[in-house]
Amino acid sequence: MDTDDLEPRRRRGEALLALAREDLTLLGIEELNERITALETEIARIRAQLEKKQGSLSAAEALFRK
Repeated sequence: MDTDDLEPRRRRGEALLALAREDLTLLGIEELNERITALETEIARIRAQLEKKQGSLSAAEALFRK
């Protein structure tokens, strides 16, 4: 049995809240730069998903207008 199955599931957005609460004063310059890069990558991923969903929504709206 996988012990991960016994852990409570994290709520949506919980990881983001935990990230935002971290004390940045404990991080060095390189760590801060790595964090910025990771966050910029995540923002790009989110924007791509938004565009995909908006395209699907537009297609659905066009279908039902006919």
